[in-house]
Amino acid sequence: MTERVVLLTRAGCHLCDDARAVVERVCASRGITFAVRDVDTDHELRRRYTDLVPVVLVDGVEHARYRVDARSLDRALG
Repeated sequence: MTERVVLLTRAGCHLCDDARAVVERVCASRGITFAVRDVDTDHELRRRYTDLVPVVLVDGVEHARYRVDARSLDRALG
């Protein structure tokens, strides 16, 4: 099963930690799971997103960069 929400991160990124907290909260409220992918472990992800993390993908489409708005993410999942 593919998660509807994927959070692209990297180790040591404080914005990634903030984004994860928002994604966790919104997904938990909707009873859905999400995946976390470290861009530094995948050549293609690193090439595409290295300076943009955190990135949130919803249904495979980029939803947010750098900061995640809980209301906007909730609406996207609605």
